[in-house]
Amino acid sequence: MFKRFLRYALLPAAFVAGIAAAQYPILDLIADRVVQKYQNATCEQLWENRGKHSEREKQAVQMLRNDPQARKAFLDRIAGPVMNKMFECGMIP
Repeated sequence: MFKRFLRYALLPAAFVAGIAAAQYPILDLIADRVVQKYQNATCEQLWENRGKHSEREKQAVQMLRNDPQARKAFLDRIAGPVMNKMFECGMIP
């Protein structure tokens, strides 16, 4: 009985999470690229490229500024891996 209750209690949460992931498929691709960029870069490369942004990156940032829900979804995807790499490289205290 409890297993059945648990299955039906968790089903809506899983459904909502699936909708949130499907809502921004392009944003998911961008987030994956950002995570890969940080994971594959050396600390020296990150320090050299700090503050340099391409035109595409500037457009993506502007889009995130205009859409709080997209910004939250994006930051939720990249925060852990990017912050860990920045911490390892001494870029954040």
